[in-house]
Amino acid sequence: MAGAVLCTLNVRHNSTMVSGLLKHSEAKIIFVDYQLLDTAKGAFKLLSEEGIKLPSLVLIPESHDSSPEVLEYESFLASGRTDFAVVRPNDEFDPIALNYTSGTTSSPKGVVYSHRGAYLNSLAAALLNEMLSMPVYLWTVPMFHCNGWCLTWAVAAQGGTNICMRNVTAEGIFDSIAAHNVTHMGGAPTVLNMIINAPARERRPLRGKVSVMTGGAPPPPQVLFKMEELGFKVTHSYGLTETYGPGTVCAWKPEWDSLPPEERAKIKARQGLQHLGMEEVDVKDPATMRSVPPDTKTMGEVMFRGNTVMNGYLKNIVATRDAFKGGWFRSGDLAVKHLDGYIELKDRAKDIVISGGENISTIEVESVIFSHPAVVEAAVVGRPDDHWGETPCAFVKLKDGCVASAEDIIEYCRDRLPRYMAPRTVVFEDLPKTSTGKTQKFVLRQKARAMGSLSKMSRIVFMSIIVLENVMKRKR
Repeated sequence: MAGAVLCTLNVRHNSTMVSGLLKHSEAKIIFVDYQLLDTAKGAFKLLSEEGIKLPSLVLIPESHDSSPEVLEYESFLASGRTDFAVVRPNDEFDPIALNYTSGTTSSPKGVVYSHRGAYLNSLAAALLNEMLSMPVYLWTVPMFHCNGWCLTWAVAAQGGTNICMRNVTAEGIFDSIAAHNVTHMGGAPTVLNMIINAPARERRPLRGKVSVMTGGAPPPPQVLFKMEELGFKVTHSYGLTETYGPGTVCAWKPEWDSLPPEERAKIKARQGLQHLGMEEVDVKDPATMRSVPPDTKTMGEVMFRGNTVMNGYLKNIVATRDAFKGGWFRSGDLAVKHLDGYIELKDRAKDIVISGGENISTIEVESVIFSHPAVVEAAVVGRPDDHWGETPCAFVKLKDGCVASAEDIIEYCRDRLPRYMAPRTVVFEDLPKTSTGKTQKFVLRQKARAMGSLSKMSRIVFMSIIVLENVMKRKR
């Protein structure tokens, strides 16, 4: 209403990143929570050293006893006029928001949202979440991520109540649901994983069904199944920052209700169809731009077009042109299409493991590892191999109190997957995450590359054994 463009910054960024984004966005004013004031001051210092004009800082304090050198939020609001004229956009495609991608690469891109796209996606978000009037929404999706999947606006449109958490924990989620009678929430599969693995002392019985929208990464079927056991109703959506958050939804068919629980969970893990606000979603051959056949086997790239696709990347014409090459927004995600038109993600194009000429979906391998009773988190990347090109390398985190060896995980996968798909390497450690709960696979790929070729290591071990045997023979 002030005619400004909203640019929400990731609360986990350091001063260096914040200064870079303030510079790139040319921000004129920044609202800062008291817990992040030092980060903002550090960013201002870096901007000053570059001779860049600083934005005005408005502090949101813990109490009204704020420091006199900064403008405090309530005082700032009190200085306004109640009769001000609302500044409306000249055009529906004028920018309403600037959202930076999650930073899984070294340089986040600034995604420009239009008034039209945000309006349509907000209405679609209310429909996708089946929100009646006056919902109670628990925020476990960061509001800085795709403007909270546009639910900041959708909840307001329905006259809802927002329940906010500074730190997302399983105990905090269950406590908030019980205290405020939460009706809706959302979160990446990481959040769902946190809920289902909460110890009994942290859990609270649900008063009624809590609708949960998940996205950000394909949820393992086992996670979906266990969420439903706890009383949550899970809807799976899929999208990117460039599609205002969810661009598709796995719309549920009544005939699937009679299927066994495991089969229902597998279906719910699909990405589904475009929502009402998105014109079209397709899976295409990125070279020919032909749609792949709905045979559940032929992989192509997921592509979008419509009003709820970004205007482009701020100050990055080359990246914008590449993203829209062929007249569609190219997601970089690989998927197959089912006979009913539902799409199912198989991998990011950069994450697919090619071993001995065979394409291995890391999502499929991760899903099997997730089903191991001792595993709480898993991610699979390619490890260089002199013979096969690549072999699957699994990074695994075990549940507290559980024990499993690398050999256990490998054998478990070999019993359930074609042998070439089973991981050849298993590393036990905590998985690096973005602030939105996505596993930073580029970090894991770097670690896998640093391990070197597995075939080479195998040959070294093999040659060492031969040398040792020869030495023993000579001694005998």
